[in-house]
Amino acid sequence: MAFDSLQELVSLLEERGELKRVSAPVSAELEITEIVDRVSKGPAARNVALFFENVKGHDMPVLVNAMGSARRMAWALGVGELDDLNRNLSALLDTRLPQGLGDAATRGAGLWQALRSVGLRPQMVRRAPCQEIVRTADASLDELPILKCWPKDGGRYITLPQVITRDPVTGVRNVGMYRLQQLDARTLAMHWQRHKGGAEHERQAREKQADRIPAAIALGGDPAETWCASAPLPPNVDEYLLAGWLRGRFFLDAARRKHQEETSDHERDDPSHGNPFF
Repeated sequence: MAFDSLQELVSLLEERGELKRVSAPVSAELEITEIVDRVSKGPAARNVALFFENVKGHDMPVLVNAMGSARRMAWALGVGELDDLNRNLSALLDTRLPQGLGDAATRGAGLWQALRSVGLRPQMVRRAPCQEIVRTADASLDELPILKCWPKDGGRYITLPQVITRDPVTGVRNVGMYRLQQLDARTLAMHWQRHKGGAEHERQAREKQADRIPAAIALGGDPAETWCASAPLPPNVDEYLLAGWLRGRFFLDAARRKHQEETSDHERDDPSHGNPFF
């Protein structure tokens, strides 16, 4: 099964008794994560996805633990069991650590060709749901119910994003999953480890004496896109190619205004839509 939106996954989980709606008022600071910590670590029968409908100070609901069990993860990725996914990927991915840069480059080139040969490269579209509402001057991160997860955390963090950048030399896209700390209403601090693709793009940009690199942050969409952002792919392999291979269809990309990055046309990040934040 392929999902055109996160809402479709919510509907599926609810139909199968794997999602509970919480209508009581809850706080995005510590309270939501305390609740999900108990649910996810409790008996398997009580480990369900949680949909918080009434987050204090926010209009947008919060979806948590949607892929917090092997069964829900398998459903989200369109397989009967996760072992099916492992078998399907075994012929495509070599998850052993590469032995040196040469090995990494060889693997990356081979995987890139294998994925491209399937013919499922993302396709660019001019109009998409993520462009239905475009906000620039009045956009504020404070409208998002970004969670503070632990008492000693430095602040509130977005923890399940797709961070999209492009190699400033080759133009190859990277989709990574990095913690994003909210500093104020307009600023996020990017935490990417030095061996990650986004960090490599930053290093190359600095070598070119660029003061910034274009980046897009996508929330939601087909769960395959979110999962692929965390997949251990070799350098210079577009994660959305893997998402297309996994779904057996190409993803539609929408050109983003101003910074000209791309996100899936199914991804929306504006609270006016009423889409769940996760």
